Amino acid sequence: MKGIGRARVGGVSVNLGLGSSFFSKVRTLRPYRLKPMPSFPGDLLDESQTHGDVLIYMESESVNDLEDAARRLLSVLPAWRQRWRIGGFRKENRAQGGKWLARNPFHFTEGFGSPDTEREVVDRAVVVPGQGEPVWAEGGSYQVIRIVRFATDLWDRDSVEEQERIIGRRREGRWLDGTPGEEQPNFAADPHGRVTPLDSHVRLAAPDRRNPPPLVRRSYSYDRGDGDSGLIFSCFQRDLVQGFETVQRRLEGETLSKYVLTTGGGYFFVPPPGDGWAEAFLRS
Repeated sequence: MKGIGRARVGGVSVNLGLGSSFFSKVRTLRPYRLKPMPSFPGDLLDESQTHGDVLIYMESESVNDLEDAARRLLSVLPAWRQRWRIGGFRKENRAQGGKWLARNPFHFTEGFGSPDTEREVVDRAVVVPGQGEPVWAEGGSYQVIRIVRFATDLWDRDSVEEQERIIGRRREGRWLDGTPGEEQPNFAADPHGRVTPLDSHVRLAAPDRRNPPPLVRRSYSYDRGDGDSGLIFSCFQRDLVQGFETVQRRLEGETLSKYVLTTGGGYFFVPPPGDGWAEAFLRS
């Protein structure tokens, strides 16, 4: 998210997130809604790839720049132990209609579900207000990371038509009723799910497309070889329960679940712009 907890070093954008364990000695400064990421039904979390005191989230158009930045960062922080690390990419990454789109390992274009990228719209979805939070946290955001392994071999045995009914969209993003991907479908005109199945991924995640979940997604594909490929799901919101967790609970038992397995990630708090938050910790 532009401006929130973010710095730029050369060609690399660096984003910082703080896990709940970071606040074990400064509990009075813990963001009100921050907690360890729970295991949801169907998850198989690998503890070695889950949680962490600090999340360092780097982005660049150059793989070499990223690797160089990671090496330098670890060299100046020798006391830090790297808990887990994963690299991702965005295939066919592009901006279209105010949204950032990419093709995931299941061959579907995704990103249509995020709010438009206008600053005011994004702020309403992700920026934490002052009420109920420590003063230092105002203007920050809650970030969710989920490492989701895809069963691509199993998925590719299904026909494209079946895949599209499971997702609820055509591969290129168009809705099953023919509505362009950047517009809103009229699910109310299809109450029994004859066109877009009621248990399709997009319909379960946001049954009222005119009032999308209050979060902004920015996900990446990954491929670690030996069949371990999938999605690094990332989203930002001002409230974990109203944002990610509400959507996740709607998805329990969906047809797509037999093709995906969440193995890691965590909940983190991204500090607001500036260094006021760091000063608050130094004074504590």
